[in-house]
Amino acid sequence: MTAVDPRVQGREAYERLAWRDAYEQLSAAEQQAPLTADDLVRMARAAYLVGFVDAATETWERAHHAFLAQGDAASAVRCAFWIGLTLVLHGERTCGGGWLTRARHMLEDTPLDCVEQGYLRIPAALQALDGGEAEAARRLFAEITEIADRFDDADLRAFGGLGQGQALVAQGRAAQGLAMLDETMVAVTTGEVSPVVAGIVYCAVILACRGIFDLRRMQEWTSALSRWCATQQDLKPYRGQCLVHRSEIMQLRGEWADAMDEVRQACEHLSSLPGDPVMGMALYQRAELFRLRGDFSRAENCYREAIDRGHSAQPGLALLRLGQGRLADAAAAIRRAVAEAEGAEERPRLLAGCVEIELAAGAVADAEAAVVELEGISAGFDSPYLRAVVAYARGSVLLAAGEPEAACAALRRSRADWHEVGASYEAARVRVRMARACRRIGDHDTAEMELEAARRVFERLGALPELEQVRQLMARAARVPCPGPGGLTPREVEVLRLVATGASNHEIADRLVISDKTVARHVSNMFAKLGVSSRAAATAYAYEHDLV
Repeated sequence: MTAVDPRVQGREAYERLAWRDAYEQLSAAEQQAPLTADDLVRMARAAYLVGFVDAATETWERAHHAFLAQGDAASAVRCAFWIGLTLVLHGERTCGGGWLTRARHMLEDTPLDCVEQGYLRIPAALQALDGGEAEAARRLFAEITEIADRFDDADLRAFGGLGQGQALVAQGRAAQGLAMLDETMVAVTTGEVSPVVAGIVYCAVILACRGIFDLRRMQEWTSALSRWCATQQDLKPYRGQCLVHRSEIMQLRGEWADAMDEVRQACEHLSSLPGDPVMGMALYQRAELFRLRGDFSRAENCYREAIDRGHSAQPGLALLRLGQGRLADAAAAIRRAVAEAEGAEERPRLLAGCVEIELAAGAVADAEAAVVELEGISAGFDSPYLRAVVAYARGSVLLAAGEPEAACAALRRSRADWHEVGASYEAARVRVRMARACRRIGDHDTAEMELEAARRVFERLGALPELEQVRQLMARAARVPCPGPGGLTPREVEVLRLVATGASNHEIADRLVISDKTVARHVSNMFAKLGVSSRAAATAYAYEHDLV
């Protein structure tokens, strides 16, 4: 019986997308006789796809020299490109840049009309895109697409289409950019593109959708990536990011137990890929789920680990501090994060957290400023998610400013958009704000029903901090309302509420149609009863005791 050549087995495994088998068989074949340059390329790709990055770059390097030895400069340049790109993507920018420069000089020294001319335009196009030069990047990626079409190279065409789509989105031309990205994904999902390129494109498109808050597309392409990953043996790159995005989507849909399981798997998967930046994203997502469930100790540990991996811990860490009652720390952290943030993707999340924390601190004017910026950002997107975030923030500020009727209108819009997104937790938080507003206008029946509906959601999810808040609100409603909190008279409660909006004594006097002197006396009595010495402390008391 004739033994099967491991070289043949390796090639067959490669065609079956059995990456570990392909790598092991080709490695075994090399022990018997030197591999051809083409087999070395197969072995390098298989090594990359099972997470052996060092082995992949070393094998591509040997393929590079093998192609040079046989006079195939174009293929040698292609290998140098993949070595350079792989090193750059894994943080070795100096070494990776050296290989890309070498590839470029090879083409300059031996002028070739070849498809590799297009591949070597990719680094410059990416640099322009990352540097905020979106139109220059779009033109470069269009040139790359033209070269791909001329040589009928599906991989390069996918890179060109991806880059054009990203550049258009960066220019604010989201509809055109998404259309380009969708077209590029057709080639990926139909198997026209090689696995290494397909994975890169999948992840980049999902991140683009996430960046413009197009959650429907993000969900669709994440599901497609998950199916694609499942067809390939021992695939390491891309799978971790896929699991993180699946967890984010499950969290939004109120499937918290499944979301926690997905992100746990992501962390386990990524632990075997040291240096992968996706690990920071996974740790932050895990921290968020712990925080929402009230497991503050484990949340803090995960936020710290995310920071160690180079991922920002905001706004989650600031909201954790708020939940722990460390208001000053929360305010300082979120203000710093907002001041430093420049990316359009991260600012809405930071601003939403900022509104919540500033309101808790009684800084209604600062919360209003954050809402105005949020509204400006949202106007540039057609996103139900962003609309829901903005309407919730606007309603919260209106309530704090003493306008419960207007707050109810904004909060109803937010709840409708959260229902469209399918976000049960966020919709329940809106219900709690609605209950507060309804109480302010005397609609206690509606307030009770909103709180009961929110309570059921929080119980199902295990959202312990929010559940405790609802229980406290329901308990207060059952108590006799007089005398007021801290022994305040009804008029003193009115004054306290207006103080919490940032109103001056004169403004309060105008609002209540009383004299400035009377307001001053009420403020003095209120301070004495509450044991506070400043308007800021009185404002904090008002928020703590559900008076605004």
